[in-house]
Amino acid sequence: MSTLTVPAPAFGIRPRRRRWTGLEPLVLGGAVLAGGLAAYRPLLAVAACGALLLAGLVWRRPAVAGYLLVGITPLVAGIDRGVAIPFFRPNEALELLLGATLALRWLCGLRRGAVRFRGPGRLEVAIVAMAVANSVVLLLAMSVRGQEITADDLLYSLVLWKLLALYLIVRAAVRTVPEVRICLLVSVAAACVVAVIGILQGLGVLGVRTFLTHYYSQFGAVTQLTSVRGSSTLGLPAATADLMILNLALLTALWLRERRRTALFCAGVAVLVLGCLAAGEFSSMLGLVVGMGALALVTGSAAVLGFLGVLLVAGAVVVWPVISVRLAGFGHASGLPPSWLGRLHNLTTYFWPELTSHWNVLLGVRPAARVPVPTQLTGYVWIESGYLWLLWGGGLPLLGAFLFFVRVGASRGWRLARTRSDAMGAAGVAVFVGLVVMAVLMVFDPHLTYRGSADALFALLALTACADRGRPSAIPGRSPAAVVAPAAGGRLRAEETRS
Repeated sequence: MSTLTVPAPAFGIRPRRRRWTGLEPLVLGGAVLAGGLAAYRPLLAVAACGALLLAGLVWRRPAVAGYLLVGITPLVAGIDRGVAIPFFRPNEALELLLGATLALRWLCGLRRGAVRFRGPGRLEVAIVAMAVANSVVLLLAMSVRGQEITADDLLYSLVLWKLLALYLIVRAAVRTVPEVRICLLVSVAAACVVAVIGILQGLGVLGVRTFLTHYYSQFGAVTQLTSVRGSSTLGLPAATADLMILNLALLTALWLRERRRTALFCAGVAVLVLGCLAAGEFSSMLGLVVGMGALALVTGSAAVLGFLGVLLVAGAVVVWPVISVRLAGFGHASGLPPSWLGRLHNLTTYFWPELTSHWNVLLGVRPAARVPVPTQLTGYVWIESGYLWLLWGGGLPLLGAFLFFVRVGASRGWRLARTRSDAMGAAGVAVFVGLVVMAVLMVFDPHLTYRGSADALFALLALTACADRGRPSAIPGRSPAAVVAPAAGGRLRAEETRS
């Protein structure tokens, strides 16, 4: 009697059942939506398909979300709300799509038990404290005082929450040191593009001013874009200069750790310095000097300070047409530029009296950092003092939370810069320099919330959070606690840090 035998699977391998990833309902729903829209709104259907493809890519490779936010935001942050996308700025719509995708992915991971909860650190607590003081606390105080809460107040109360959301998206998306390095390179590349556009705008060549006027004008005002000051794609010269200083520190730190492609490094540094000078801001000149000093301090290299000083002088010669126009302002009878006198007049007329009355300095006046003035070209007057804005937009709680935020962030940046020899250490250098410069320049303007530059700073702060997920990158032959820092003579030395 013969028996029936079942052949064994080839090579002894059982077919593995594909794991459910949660993408199936997303893809099916997107296909149904796109099919319905294609018949009536073809362009909207194409946009929906593109958003679906982008969401699928981020679902599969979460780090792409960090690359996109870091690289695209500086290029589109100056586009006004509703110009390219209804109701949103392009970077806000991108942040919403990426955040929703990662949140859905996190919920699916939570269902599978693949999510580990991590409590908030001191930096996260500081950011939340600033956001609460600038929104919940102040809006409640306005309600108790019987003040009218306008749409402007509600929009401004969301600014710090949006920065917190960007921080959380980048922190959740970028998880390894190689991914951090890619983010840093993308940031430098985007900043160089912004710098080139700003330089061409300041020099008035290649029709750049016309292009910016068409797409990047704020509230219909084009004076900022047609002047010699390089506001570039951020729409604000001071924000452009902040972005240049931050990426200048980042690029220098990367080169000090890798010592490769020196010619490319020199070219990138020169472009960033020229972009900062082309902004034509006196406060930004001060910020560049402060940033150079902080960079030399955290890297332990006097040679860096000398090299950047030479580039600063050479760059001033190249963009002298921009600088000369700004210096001409000191030729007035008062001895001060008209913009400085206008700034002082605005502060003492529109903001200071209300801030110092009825104990408003305790909890602030209102979240909106501007007041309607019909005689102004844009219809508003903004607060042009960062620390005064902190008291106006949140009182003593917001001021205290900001100082705590700077202290915690700068301490983390310093620690990483001195203990890490990889891309994480470079991010720490940029964070330390960026926070020091911001703390100084807040005397003049609210740099904490500047579109584009603030986004870049919070993204870098999120990248430094990856340091808590793994061991430090050690230098071959040395302990992980050793850090490589260039000496004044250009040689490398190892400094042991405290455990």
